[in-house]
Amino acid sequence: MDERWGNRCLPLLVANEAGWVLLNPLRFEAVWNGEPAAAGITIVFDEEVSAPAPVETHFGYGILTWSVPFLFRTPSGYNLLARGPANWPKDGVAALEGLVETDWAVATFTMNWKITRPDHPVVFEQDEPFCMVVPQKRGELESFLPAVRNMKEDPELHDAAHQWARDRDQMQVQKFLGKYSGEFAQYRSAWEKNYFRGLKPDGEPAPEHQTKLDLSEFAGQD
Repeated sequence: MDERWGNRCLPLLVANEAGWVLLNPLRFEAVWNGEPAAAGITIVFDEEVSAPAPVETHFGYGILTWSVPFLFRTPSGYNLLARGPANWPKDGVAALEGLVETDWAVATFTMNWKITRPDHPVVFEQDEPFCMVVPQKRGELESFLPAVRNMKEDPELHDAAHQWARDRDQMQVQKFLGKYSGEFAQYRSAWEKNYFRGLKPDGEPAPEHQTKLDLSEFAGQD
């Protein structure tokens, strides 16, 4: 993108790093004819493969299935979320997510993608990510008690949020006017960076702030 929008969005960048990815071993093209039977998908690999193939069609309904060749083990009380790679859209196919209790299960799992449009060729390149694994503490989500409240109940939060909104609106007006008049040309490359820097609107630093995740690599055999 001309304005490098994605690289300026810290939540998006950190989400890209919030897990480990598994890579597709062989390039292939898949086409679904729209029928529910498993035979409705045709998969063509770029090179000859021996059975079982790394990607097959078990369930029908346009679903591609990878047999993940690892048995994952997590610490006691931790599940493993298997999902599509973060911010990795593909035309005509969508990742299906699964949550596995990998602290006790001795069975491997599969990663599945649903082809959403019949007669549309879908290509997965060799070494393209097809799965992202993210540990989740079991029971943590259930411990949250969500609620909807009026922000005016917290005056400090209310004032800070409205100050941020006013500052952002002013910058957007100046930024986009500059595209037409040149009067505010210096704002064309301007960007509100407080969140990126971990700063509140008044300049106070956040108690904790991350701009990058540095996950450990898998140790052991290649």
